[in-house]
Amino acid sequence: MSLPAVSVGTELPVLDLPLDRSTIVATAIASQDFEDVHHDPGAAEKRGTPDIFMSINSTNGFVDRYITDWAGPTARIRRVALRLGVPNFPGDTMRLTGTVTRVDAGAVTVEVLGRNARGKHVTAEVTVAPYEGQTR
Repeated sequence: MSLPAVSVGTELPVLDLPLDRSTIVATAIASQDFEDVHHDPGAAEKRGTPDIFMSINSTNGFVDRYITDWAGPTARIRRVALRLGVPNFPGDTMRLTGTVTRVDAGAVTVEVLGRNARGKHVTAEVTVAPYEGQTR
């Protein structure tokens, strides 16, 4: 199996992710990020934010999901480099978009942008390739 046929400049479908308090807390806990600002509103306020906010591990997981949903079940992420911007708070919707920036040796690199109403939450560069152990 292979990745979708793409070329540099191919745009991935948009993914809108509504974020509620449960999602932010559950994804932080699932990634074993127990930092209080991801589940305790009082602690977050003491640190200068209006509410709890999404963890970097959660953001990374959503970026990975975005890529693998597009690339298909035989694809594997080979590299991720990301940078956070403005926080994601409960009630935000994170819109993920992606553009193919490189295609070489069976691998595809995608620039991913995640935005909310305040601006850029995440910018990432993700390289994905077919799973080498694929037997079909």
